[in-house]
Amino acid sequence: MRIAVIGSGIAGLSCAWWLDSEHEVTLFEANDYLGGHTHTHALQVDGQALAVDTGFIVFNQSHYPLLTALFDELGVASQPTTMGFSVHSQRSGVEYNASTLDGLFCQRRNLLSPRFWGMLADLRRFYRDAPSLLRDADSPTLGQYLQEQQFGDAFVEEHLLPMASALWSSPTAQVREFPARYLVQFMANHQMLQMSGRTPWRVVSGGSARYVDALRARWRVRERLECPVYGIERLAWGARVRSAAGIEGFDKVILACHSDQALRLLEDADASERAVLGAIRYQPNEVVLHTDASLLPRNRKAWAAWNAHVPRDPRAPCTVSYCMNLLQGLPVSTPLVVTLNRSEAINPDKILRRLQYAHPVHDHAAVRAQRRWREIQGRRHTWFAGAYWGWGFHEDGIRSARNVVDALRETLPGLQPAPPPMVPA
Repeated sequence: MRIAVIGSGIAGLSCAWWLDSEHEVTLFEANDYLGGHTHTHALQVDGQALAVDTGFIVFNQSHYPLLTALFDELGVASQPTTMGFSVHSQRSGVEYNASTLDGLFCQRRNLLSPRFWGMLADLRRFYRDAPSLLRDADSPTLGQYLQEQQFGDAFVEEHLLPMASALWSSPTAQVREFPARYLVQFMANHQMLQMSGRTPWRVVSGGSARYVDALRARWRVRERLECPVYGIERLAWGARVRSAAGIEGFDKVILACHSDQALRLLEDADASERAVLGAIRYQPNEVVLHTDASLLPRNRKAWAAWNAHVPRDPRAPCTVSYCMNLLQGLPVSTPLVVTLNRSEAINPDKILRRLQYAHPVHDHAAVRAQRRWREIQGRRHTWFAGAYWGWGFHEDGIRSARNVVDALRETLPGLQPAPPPMVPA
């Protein structure tokens, strides 16, 4: 059977990998590399050859079981990492690294600050009380919940919102609109509502793209790099895919791109597809890989793997800078930093790469759309996979691929093969 997979992020890669041994799989990718948000850059820094990630970075064996199993199957090596979190607030001047006691009180004045101690008390209260949200199917927005429970400004503005903004690459205004239950469920599932006993995190040795290399070395998938898809027409026997390579017929099409991209590609989207796919919005993010240490906290003790920045203007979004030296264990003294949405503050002479990514917005409309997953799958020979069906992380992408592949296999008996039209571009 001929199957087209549109998009080579983790969802598309996984679909192609699992179907390759049974079917003729063609993988379409508009970029000049496979991987989507798995994006590793070869650099020379301090005389060292480095592979530095700007997209997918961390996983752990407890909460990423499908991804871990894939890495084990491929023989992909990984190593421990740190997931420390820091905050620098231009608004209040507070700065701390939550990973250690010395980092937490790197500004010694915080030892005598009622506001700072109030933040820590609210943190413990949130960990204790927030799981009650999991008992209800629906919930208020995060902003409503925090206001109703009277959490202090220090906890809200200098811990929880910056942390959530860093996790989901979202402005704080959008984070406030997250369903509170949805965020708490993620935190509970990832052991983030406890002070100790958290599962250790890992990174792929040599950069995340090593698992993409391992897939490509083993499969027979027909790869179409730099081959954007322009449209998909569903017919009785299958579907025609119109791309930079021409027009081709396939028995089945798996759209493993973002939901908004998938909707644009469907030339005959029905009401359900428009309602479900159209309900999930995306936040564009400008990502810069650079060596400007001024984007990290002023106090070196506050440097962490994840460094949130709270701007002076309360209307401006929080931003985050990842210290890749810490995350990937890079053996150089020059700081290698990945910063989101704060490009104007970076010394232009220290910029190594400029990139654009987009991340799903997890509001109530998106969560309702996720519940309608089965409503649009497999209709008119079309399937939809992507991390947007979950929390937007790598395990969500591979889980969506597993669900699609399993459901697709149930439909195969008695399938008539599609004719193989090919029209040159």
